Amino acid sequence: MKTTIKNSLVVMAMLGAITGYANFKPTDVLNETIIKLDNVKEGQRLLIKSKTGTILYRESIRKTGLYKKEFDLTALPNGDYFFELDKDLEITIIPFNVKDAQVIFKKEEEKSIFKPVIRTEDNILFVGKLSLNKEPMKIEIFYDSGDYELIHTEEVSGTQNIEKVFNLLKNIKGKYKVVCTTEGREFINYFKV
Repeated sequence: MKTTIKNSLVVMAMLGAITGYANFKPTDVLNETIIKLDNVKEGQRLLIKSKTGTILYRESIRKTGLYKKEFDLTALPNGDYFFELDKDLEITIIPFNVKDAQVIFKKEEEKSIFKPVIRTEDNILFVGKLSLNKEPMKIEIFYDSGDYELIHTEEVSGTQNIEKVFNLLKNIKGKYKVVCTTEGREFINYFKV
């Protein structure tokens, strides 16, 4: 068990070097894993989810800087799980497996999902996203005419840097909604023109 945790420490230290934003360092203390995250910000969310997406634990980071907490992950049933750190522009996913009260972090499956960035200026809508694996993103724009009515949809794929600009009609003021679907996630933003 200690060898597995030591290997996990090396794996997690490498993750910290890669992300440069949050260092995730689990250590074993009598069946407990101590999670340390450097450079977190107040308001970010830490989740533990099952492979099916069920949220098992949710916490809002209360203090900017170092986050440290003990978790008894060995109490979880055998299966696949992941930590998810939901940051301003990125979601860091750190998978682990529990088998017979042993916790093994899966370095090869760690990933980051960059969130779409939505910005408006007058009647112009800017949609951008970093997609390192060139994952496709579906963009849907809705206008609130009492119910949100779909006014435009398109899918962008084959590029690491998604940048789209949409000109909305100047004479149609009101509330809009943009739904971006990518990497199994849906991101929703509301704005007014």
